[in-house]
Order: sequence, then C-alpha cells, then structure tokens
Amino acid sequence: MTLPSSRAFAGPPSAMSTIMGSGHFGLCVRGVHRDCVVDGDTFRIDGERVRIADIDTPEIHPARCALEAELGWAATLRLQAMLNTGPVTLVPIDRDRDRYGRLLRRVERDGRSLGAVLVAEGLARPWQGRRRPWCEDA
Repeated sequence: MTLPSSRAFAGPPSAMSTIMGSGHFGLCVRGVHRDCVVDGDTFRIDGERVRIADIDTPEIHPARCALEAELGWAATLRLQAMLNTGPVTLVPIDRDRDRYGRLLRRVERDGRSLGAVLVAEGLARPWQGRRRPWCEDA
C-alpha cells in the first residue's frame, strides 16, 4: 500500500506499509513538522514518529562527546538523504511501539534495510536490545 504524505498510516499497526512522504524530509528542529528527520534512527512521516528498530545511532541532542556529535550528525544527514530518495517500506517487528510512543519499524527500500546501509557506512551499529555508549569515556 502506498500512502501519500497527506494521509496518516492506514490499516492495523502490524501491517507493512509503503510510504512516500512529501518528497522533502527536512530536519526536525523547532515547531511542528510532518516529514522530518529527528536523528540518525528516528524520523517523522505525516507527523507520526518512527524509530528505526534494527539500529542504534549516536545521539545529537545531547551528544556526550565530539565523536558522538560528529557521527550523530553524519547519520542524521545520511538518513535524511536516503528518505528523500524515494518510497520506503515500514516493516513491523515483534512489538508495535517503544516506551516513547514511537512506531518501531525496520525501514527498507527494495528489500534492503536503510539501517543496514547506515551500519555498513559506519554511522550506526546493529540494535542489540540496549543503547551502548559511543564515547570512550562513557
């Protein structure tokens, strides 16, 4: 199912959905944004927050060290570029939402995980059930 940016997610939360968005994902900075990237593993589509379930990326707000900030911004900008390239498929995992209310989904294009792309590029690591520090002194 392909959803234009003017519609919310349709069907049951467990259903796989192909989404298009506005074609222009900005960065979620101030104010309300419908289609924007929060950080390297979280974005908004039609105002719905989506957490990429198969990866962990460095934090940008707040980063705990210069390396985390640098990698976090690189991951954020790379995710933004990938989302602006075209439709993606949101693939359900074993649970629907995290404790912050974000949809938990694997995000794919043509059967390839965008998370795996970020991991291959050194901007993320596979999710292992918990966050691990990105800074040596953490």
